[in-house]
Formats: sequence, structure tokens, C-alpha cells
Amino acid sequence: MKLKLPDSGSLPQAGDPPRTIAVEGPIGVGKTTLARKLGFTFNYQMLLEKAGENPFLKRFYSNRREAALATQLFFLFQRAQQIQDMRQGDIFEPVRVADFLIEKDRLFARINLDDDEFALYEKVYRQLTIELTPPDLVIYLQAPPDVLQARIQQRGIEAERGIDRAYLEELNDAYSQFFLYYDDAPLLIVNAAEIDLAGNDRHYLNLVEYLLTIKNGRHYFNPTIFQ
Repeated sequence: MKLKLPDSGSLPQAGDPPRTIAVEGPIGVGKTTLARKLGFTFNYQMLLEKAGENPFLKRFYSNRREAALATQLFFLFQRAQQIQDMRQGDIFEPVRVADFLIEKDRLFARINLDDDEFALYEKVYRQLTIELTPPDLVIYLQAPPDVLQARIQQRGIEAERGIDRAYLEELNDAYSQFFLYYDDAPLLIVNAAEIDLAGNDRHYLNLVEYLLTIKNGRHYFNPTIFQ
């Protein structure tokens, strides 16, 4: 299979890529960058989060307690609608890459909502969540809070300026716990602290070559060994 690359180079023929891929990880780790590059390489549909459309997000990062419920419910409705719209358009088997798992919505809700708010959120979640087939591959990008903070500052999104280190530590812990027990799909855990998906073709090519070998189970990718 001949793969397209965003910048230059090519890969040798390899096994068929996963038909559906989900990229996950905390804020600033590079989910959307990787999802976009995979979508281009494999000519896949892209299902991307639209955080910029959430009118409560800036208030949330300034005052988590005050805006948490509205922020979470907006994201939940938005993601459910995105998935529903795509499913209605998928008459044939889809091939796509997403920069989120719908299950991660509950992860954020559990961190940000108090018990009463979370109980309300759960009732809405159970009504909205669509019956989904797990992806053929989940890629979980990991990076420590210092790296996440630096990347968040570098991309300069105004709404994210209020994100503090404590919140990133909380997110990292929640993601670690979530994926510790995750077994719904093959899982590739990537050390994203040293990987430059936006500017280093070699890092990206090595990651793609590796994911093409995955059929099942849990796998780990550390880009530093390829430098």
C-alpha cells in the first residue's frame, strides 16, 4: 500500500492500516496534529473536536467551578451530534480518524463536576450516547505537564491561557487511570514528550510504520529510540 505524506518521503508497502483510528490524550499533547496527518496519509475522513465553538470554554478556564457543567454538556451534545451526523452519512463501511473518543467525555466530567452535577450529566450521557463500534486502533499520546504547558503557550489560543499546571496534572492522572484498564480496542501508547509530529517527518514516519504492524493488544512507542 502506497502512503501519502504531508511533506516528503514515502513508506514501503505494509499491512492494511486500521480502518478507524482514534487519537487521545490531554490538552496540548498533539492529538489534532496527528489526526490530521493520519487523515491525509491514509486519505481518511477526519472527525475533529470543535473546541472553539464552545461558548463556555473561556469562562471554564478562568473559573472551572462556575462554568464546568455548561462546558461539559455543550461538549457532550456537540460530540454526540458529530458522531450521529457521520453515522448517517456512512452508508458503506467508514474509514476515518478522530481526535477524540466519546468515552473521554465522562473522564472530563468526573474531574470537573461535583457529585450532583455529575449525576445530572450521567442521565444526559445515557440518553445521548450512540451505540458505537470501537475503533480499530486507539493512539494514546502522553506527555508531562511541563511539556503540555509549553505547547499550550506556543499555540497561543486565548481561551487556554487560564489552564494551570494543577489541572494538567489532574488530567494526566485521569487519562492514565482510564487507559490502564482500557481494552475495547488495540492500544498504542506513545511517548509524545520528545516527538515532533508537526515538524519532524522521521518521527511521524516511524510512528506510522509501527502502527501498521499492530493487530491487537497493547503497544508502546518511544520516538527517542529512532533518533
